[in-house]
Amino acid sequence: MLSYRHAFHAGNHADVLKHFVMIQLLQYLNQKDTAYTYIDTHAGAGVYALDGGYAAKNAEYETGIAPLWDRTDLPPALAEYLKLVKGMNPSGKMRYYPGSPYCADQVMREQDRLRLFELHPADAKILADNFRKVEAHAAEQGERSRGRRVMITKADGFLGLKALLPPPSRRALVLIDPPYEDKMDYRKVKDTLADALLRFATGTYAVWYPVLQRMESRQFADKLKQLPAGGWLHVTLTINTPAPDGFGLHSSGMFVLNPPFTLEPTLREVMPYLVKVLGRDAGAKFVLETGTTKARNTGTRRV
Repeated sequence: MLSYRHAFHAGNHADVLKHFVMIQLLQYLNQKDTAYTYIDTHAGAGVYALDGGYAAKNAEYETGIAPLWDRTDLPPALAEYLKLVKGMNPSGKMRYYPGSPYCADQVMREQDRLRLFELHPADAKILADNFRKVEAHAAEQGERSRGRRVMITKADGFLGLKALLPPPSRRALVLIDPPYEDKMDYRKVKDTLADALLRFATGTYAVWYPVLQRMESRQFADKLKQLPAGGWLHVTLTINTPAPDGFGLHSSGMFVLNPPFTLEPTLREVMPYLVKVLGRDAGAKFVLETGTTKARNTGTRRV
């Protein structure tokens, strides 16, 4: 389906959770000198304007990045995320929000590689244009050309991922966050991960998904827990009680296969803060679980 445009949702509470976790995963990979690859199966446009266009129509950023903008009591890990967002708003006014590709580009090092897939023709073009601007800005600053560091492909990321695994350095973070407008996306994610683990069992795979009333969403995390990875981490953020009609995105989750050991303690510190600042009523909460797959015969730890 090509009707979905992430610009409508840019900077909302789900983006805060997704991008904060993603940055933590990339920073962990940065601790070793060996290069790694970041693969984004549904990259979107890369950068979004909050003061006009699609993002301004529903102003969903008011549920996410906006309440954090002027806070001075951020936990250190969350402050790093906000610093990155503010870095693309040098005037101090909240005008632009970075998508996953831009966040990755800012955190990753010169030797690392970005492989970005986007099927929507308009967003694929905007993504390419945005990275050309990034390259031009780097040249103005006297930085070396990124050259082949970033590769953008207008294609289905579910299919494109197969050709990239395993990566040459045997180190990678894969982000999978389709629109889920088509309920088959839930099954595609699980099938894609099962195939990816066969090709590259030690990679880190991060999946974002909306927590909805539909059966596919409610069963999604439990199905991912059954995949044969070395371990998993599941975190959800709910900002308000679901509406009686079931409409609206009140909650989202990140499911990480082969997570770094540093992620759980960081989330334990940050998630209560996000509930406090982004929560809109008594239904605001977070859930944090870790464990290994049933195939490896160990249990689940819920925080």
